[in-house]
Amino acid sequence: MRPRVEWMTRADDYILEFFEETEIVATPHVVAANIDYSRQYVNRRIRKLADHDLVENTDDGLYRITDRGRGYLTGDIDPDDLSR
Repeated sequence: MRPRVEWMTRADDYILEFFEETEIVATPHVVAANIDYSRQYVNRRIRKLADHDLVENTDDGLYRITDRGRGYLTGDIDPDDLSR
């Protein structure tokens, strides 16, 4: 079961699921086009996910899911660890 974390939105789940399912690196624009949220909103959420090490920026504007992000999706991450 996936943990619920107060700061996270449903869009965050969709973003992480997109990266996990596609196994690609992508810009916020590409992610937004595939999950039906605006690029601006996805960009904000991806930065928040990166702040919590669930995705990482490859330093060229591309993002990918981290092992921690995969752990969140499988429910292997303690919600308290994501609240910090």
